Amino acid sequence: MNKVLAEIIAGMIPHKMTRNRWRGLLRYGVFRALRLKHRLKHDHTPPKYYLTVCAIAKNEGPYFKEWIEWHRRQGVEKFYIYDNESTDCTREVLEPYIGSGLVEYRYWPGRKMQLAAYDDCFERHRLEARWIAVIDLDEFIVPVKDRTIPEFLHRMENFSVVEINWLVYGSGGAKKREPGGVMERFRRHSLPEHRLNTHVKSIADPRRVCTMIGCHEAARLSGRAGDSHGMPVRKHFGDRKPQQDVIRINHYAVKSYEEFLGKRARGRARINKLRDFGYFERYDLNDIED
Repeated sequence: MNKVLAEIIAGMIPHKMTRNRWRGLLRYGVFRALRLKHRLKHDHTPPKYYLTVCAIAKNEGPYFKEWIEWHRRQGVEKFYIYDNESTDCTREVLEPYIGSGLVEYRYWPGRKMQLAAYDDCFERHRLEARWIAVIDLDEFIVPVKDRTIPEFLHRMENFSVVEINWLVYGSGGAKKREPGGVMERFRRHSLPEHRLNTHVKSIADPRRVCTMIGCHEAARLSGRAGDSHGMPVRKHFGDRKPQQDVIRINHYAVKSYEEFLGKRARGRARINKLRDFGYFERYDLNDIED
């Protein structure tokens, strides 16, 4: 369905969660979603991987190694990487991981290609993966109560999607990029209850989800969304209290000011508009040190 028409129809639904779900279903196509649901109901192909990650990135080559190695230690078995016209060292850094089979690399040119990349990832891999985590290169999934992410997910099997809250990390006053990894360099974060931390990222069951609504929520074909405490989600994430005590996503939105300027210059994956300079001030939250 035409995106504008989908927005008009979904906009008439008063309940925010229901409205967003229908926004995704309408964008995907209702009849297409019904056909997919019917097909998947009768397809019992066992998944090859339990936990995978899908991400789209542009000129973030220097950050890939730390990000991949962190998530591999947390139990991720496969990475689906969509390269949105990178001109840096992205391909060079990823080459060993591509060669080993850990990363499936896809060159993905164009503007505003984030949702198209997610659509493609779900269509290609919904029978291959039990779970697909949809995150960015500045986001690190951190299991707090469990040894690994799969250990956490084994308790969430009844849900179609699990929504995990951010914990936003600031620059710590850093002006320039210094040597070292992101998680090592930036140790100060926002107050857990800060408004920005109501945002979530999703780990979705691709057999019960058709695609992503945006970068935060998944459009479910069936079943319910769950929070990190294992409770069914009844309110939109913006209306819920953040949860970071079981599992969280460390969100390094700005890093140093120099790195923020680089992020700003790369542009945005969903809209043709640069981040304003106020973005740094809003996300540069350094209230608590790890």
